[in-house]
Formats: sequence, structure tokens, C-alpha cells
Amino acid sequence: MNYRLFKEHKVSEIGLGTWQLGSADWGVVNDEDAFAILQTFIDAGGNFIDTADVYGMGVSEKTIGRFLKTVNKEVFVATKLGRRGDGTNGWPQNFSYDGMRAHIESSLKNLDVSKLFLEQLHCIPTEEMRSGKVFDNYRKFKDEGLIEHWGASVETSEEALICLEQEGLASLQIIFNLFRQHVADEVFAKAKEKNVAIIVRVPLASGLLSGKFNEQTRFAQNDHRNYNANGEAFNTGETFSGIEFKEGVKLSREIASLLPDDRMAQWSLRWILDHPEVTTVIPGASKIEQVKSNVAASDLPPLSKDVHQKLRALYDEKIRKAIRGHY
Repeated sequence: MNYRLFKEHKVSEIGLGTWQLGSADWGVVNDEDAFAILQTFIDAGGNFIDTADVYGMGVSEKTIGRFLKTVNKEVFVATKLGRRGDGTNGWPQNFSYDGMRAHIESSLKNLDVSKLFLEQLHCIPTEEMRSGKVFDNYRKFKDEGLIEHWGASVETSEEALICLEQEGLASLQIIFNLFRQHVADEVFAKAKEKNVAIIVRVPLASGLLSGKFNEQTRFAQNDHRNYNANGEAFNTGETFSGIEFKEGVKLSREIASLLPDDRMAQWSLRWILDHPEVTTVIPGASKIEQVKSNVAASDLPPLSKDVHQKLRALYDEKIRKAIRGHY
């Protein structure tokens, strides 16, 4: 495993996304399997884990919190807030000082820690970012010792650029993969200038870039790749990067034909890592074999300039026009 700097910390360039561990939107992952996934990641040298308060409404955070008690090494856990709709919470209450503090305190309890390493806005409305009040709240929470760093998970380059104007922003989490290549052109240089970490989510386009799907592939009823395939529940970009599934399968085959060999998932992650502005990539995993495959990408050599050029040409000619939703 190779490491990159997140402020003064060395974090694994392959992290672990834990939406799956919430057992709500990817099918069920029991405790035994969740611990095995986490342990496999740690044993491979991983030390950066991303979660959110809404992943199973606390299930993912609580699982990670219990697991951390069994680990004798430093692990950096990032969580997110802003999308809860339980009780009296919801939009716009989630973005008040009191609402954000309540959610931070909930995550602290779930993870069983005294301070959050990284708290991120969880794809909140653009106008809330533009107003700047949520960032003022984060600065207060940092002064109060509740969080060490704060950042934002965003849907669009526009939102990323809004956040990059905020003093104290530590990180941006954004969709970036072979189906979303233009993000590098629009955001990365400014993030580097501001010393803001780039956390890449949806790196395998919900599995499309694994090369394991075909047009007949079906997903469980409670899997977002079924119920949000066309953006019915939330931003379509979070599922298959906004590409219609069967079209995505077709395009993934064209991508695969340009890669050095049949390790499509690993080379797709390697492509992301070839961008030096990226701090860490957070593919999810519901099986230990997927964890092993993901972390192996850290050991691959960079793709050649010729392969990069061909992949970008395919993106410009065929892929970008197939993206749906706001991005």
C-alpha cells in the first residue's frame, strides 16, 4: 500500500467506502462479514475509512466503532452529515448550528470517539453551500474540539468550486472515474493550489467498471442499483455515475479493450491514482475478495500516456454525452 498526505497525516491511497456496511442500500452485510472486510483492509495497509450517519441510519458508523476497538494502529475515519430526515431533523434544520451539532454528537457516539477526524457535508443543496453558514458552523465545531478537520462531499464541479473558496476546507469528496473524467479539468488544479485533499468516491461506477456485469444483470430490490438506477431516489450520478445501465455495460466493454489486461477494476482505480492531485480513493466492498482486488491497484504501475489519451478520447467522443442528471 502506498500513502499520500492528508494535511500532516499519511493516509492510504486506497481507502474503504462503507456505504455497504449500512446494510440498507446494497443488500445486507452481517457483522461477521463486515468485520472481515474491515480487517482485510487494515491487514493490507489501509488506514482511511469513509462512512456517513445515514448509512443504515448509524449502522455503518456503529460497526466501524466496534471494529476500531480491536485495532492497535491509527485509523482515520471520515464521516458525513446533512441528509438525515428522522424526527425533527431534515432540510433546512440539518444546516443550523444546533442541527449540525446534534448530528456530530450522534456520530461521535456511534463511532465511540471523542473527536471526529473528518466531518463532511453530505451532498447538501447548492444554495446552502453558497450561503456559507454551514462552513461558519464547522469552524465553530473545530474550535470547540468536536472535529479535527472538515470538508464537503459534492455532486458537481460548481459545488466543488464554491467550497474551495472557504478558508479551512480540508477535503473535497467527488465522483471521479472513467465515466466522469472532466472533473479533473475543472477542479483539481485549484484544490492542489489550496492544499485541499481530493477524496474520490464511486470510483468503479457502482460496479460497472468491474467488468462483471452484462445486460441481463439484476440487482436486489433494496439495492440502489435497482431502485435508483434512473435517479428515482437521489442524484442519478451516485448510481452508475449517471449512465443508463445497459449503455454503461456497453461502454465498459470499450474501456476494457483499452486497458493492459483483464483486471478492469484494478486498472480503473490505477487510472484515478495516476492523477497526483488525488489523495485517496474509497471503493466500497461487500466481500473480502473485493477489498483485496481494490488494494492491489496501489501496486500497479501507472498507465501509459498512450492509454490515458485513448481513454480520454473515448470519454470525449462517447461517454460524456451519455451522463444524466446534474454534474
